[in-house]
Parts: sequence; structure tokens; C-alpha cells
Amino acid sequence: MTTKWVRVWFVATVLCVVAGVVADALGVYRKRMLGYASMRALDVWYSRIDIGDVIESFPKCYRPLVERDVARARRRTHLRALSRLTELTGGHRRFVSNPPLLVRLEETEHDMDEVLGLIEGYRASLTEDLRELLDRFRLIDVARKVVGVGSVGTRCWIGLLEGPHHRSGDPLFLQVKEASASVLAPFVGDSPLGHDGLRVVTGQRLNQATSDIFLGWSQGPRTGRQYYVRQLWDVKGAGDPMAMDVSNFAHYAKLSAWALARGHARTGDPVAITGYLGTTDRFDQAVAAIREGRVVAHTEP
Repeated sequence: MTTKWVRVWFVATVLCVVAGVVADALGVYRKRMLGYASMRALDVWYSRIDIGDVIESFPKCYRPLVERDVARARRRTHLRALSRLTELTGGHRRFVSNPPLLVRLEETEHDMDEVLGLIEGYRASLTEDLRELLDRFRLIDVARKVVGVGSVGTRCWIGLLEGPHHRSGDPLFLQVKEASASVLAPFVGDSPLGHDGLRVVTGQRLNQATSDIFLGWSQGPRTGRQYYVRQLWDVKGAGDPMAMDVSNFAHYAKLSAWALARGHARTGDPVAITGYLGTTDRFDQAVAAIREGRVVAHTEP
């Protein structure tokens, strides 16, 4: 077999595996949506996917890896961020400057007055009870942070706030991320909410079973740039698909399909969606057939 055909065979094999993973995930989505369609609206709204569900959705051979990821997430707290991202300087906590990944506010072209204006707008976006909680903290430092690949080209800031009295520290880290226009805007128009930060926050609250209590939005007082705000490390975690074998990834995809179905059932009409998908695997296989068509296109000499 020539090198060219070895490469073609490899690509075709990989794409066929991916097609199978996609079809299986769509099957889970369809079946979960069917279940949500039979539930009362409040039952759908209060439904949860808890840690036990997550672990049990994987075969026993993969559960130790899932439990490891869960343990890592539980360590991602504000106290851990305090030890990893800050240092004591002259008796005061400050971010550790690490250009270009982390740059303190005083090393940028911005100033604290601008930050305070943005924070005031953010405070106004919170409910009254959370304003009361936020007011117990004082802002002590700000830094610009490099964000992930999905947010390249957008601005991201992190703020270190400190609570009043606890002897071992009472930190709160807030992440302020620029909210750009939706990728769907060119096709469906701008969001009727009139603020992309509010759009992101609303979407998260609708889709997530338990949203970050500090979710909010604001706007740069000088630049007019729109932002949304959330906690930086709040026991957040995720699996790494790039480190998974095919079987593990397939189970991860099915778990993701479950979460997606739950989000769509909350934000849409599960009965109408189920009516479109049907109760057989025709939809799953139709999407898989599209993938197989691409496999053929890749394997033609």
C-alpha cells in the first residue's frame, strides 16, 4: 500500500469513528429530549445532572479518571487562586505579574477609575441580596489576563476582592470578560436584549442548572465595551477530550449530549423538538450519513 493510500485509509478510519461517536451522542440527545417532553415544565426546570450521574455515565474502567477530574475541580477554589495567582507585598495582597499571561493594571494603559466605573455598573446588574453580599468585599487589585483559545481577541480582566475579617483570608476573584456579538447575529439579527454581556448571562442562567451567583454584566465607562462577570475559580472543572481514548471520548460526548438536551428543554419546547427528531434513530443516522459522505470525499483518489 502506498503512503498516499495509507494516509487515505487513516483519515477514513478516523472519520468513520467520529461518525459513530456523533450518531451515538445524537441518540442520547434524542432519547433524553423525549424524556423531557413527557415531564412537567417545573420538573424540567428543576432537573439536575449531579456528580453521581456524571460518574455513573462512564464504564467502571474510566470512573477513576472521572473521579480524578472531579477532585481537581473541587480544589479550584478562591483560596487556591489566592496562593497561585497572588503574593504578599508590603503586607498587601497583589497579583503576581507574569507578562504576557498576567499583567497588573498599573502596567497597562488603564487606571483604577475606569475599573471602578465598570464595577459599579456590574453591581447594578445584581439582585439586591447579592449587592449586599458583594458590598462586604473590597477591591484590592486588578490584572489583565490572557484568555483561552475560544476568546482570542477579546479583553479579560480579573479582580481580587477581600472580605472583612477571616484570619485565613476571605478572597473573592471575579473574572470580567468582554462579550462580543453572537456568531448568529449576521443571520438572525442583534440580540433584543441590547447588551451582549446581558445576552451571555441570560443564556447561561437559562441553560445551566445552577449558575454562578455572581453572574452579571457591565460596560466600560470610557470605551463602551460590553462585559460579563463571573467568579474566576468556583469549583469549575472539565474533562480533557484531547487526553481521552476513543471509547472514553464517546462516553464524554454522550454526557455532553445529555447536558445539551437538558439546556434545550429549558430554553425551547421539548415537545416540538421531539416531534422533529422522532422516536427512531432516523435523525441520528441521517447526521451520521452526512459524515460518511465527507469520508467518501476525503478518500476519493
